[in-house]
Amino acid sequence: QVQLVESGGGLVQAGGSLRLSCAASTSIFSIYTMGWYRQAPGKQRELVAAITGGGNTNYAESVKGRFTISRDNAKNTVYLQMNSLKSEDTAVYYCNALWDWRRYWGQGTQVTVSS
Repeated sequence: QVQLVESGGGLVQAGGSLRLSCAASTSIFSIYTMGWYRQAPGKQRELVAAITGGGNTNYAESVKGRFTISRDNAKNTVYLQMNSLKSEDTAVYYCNALWDWRRYWGQGTQVTVSS
């Protein structure tokens, strides 16, 4: 079982920035593909960004050029730097860890962007 603890959410004005962090409780963090998902009220959960153990990344089209995912394997932590935030980025953001058939979720952190 892997515990994921997110932090860094909050309220920000449109055009502002936030950085989310997710700390994982596993000694084999580097082999997990880590992802950030989000879920807005009344909408399905969607992938925002993901990063493999080797550092390959992919992003949702809606956040390309604005968000950056990164990881520090020495700290068992994955980050999501969010710039140029828009009101439509408002959602609960969830950290996800994936390896083979194992998938784990964090408890989520609220991001609210005011226009």
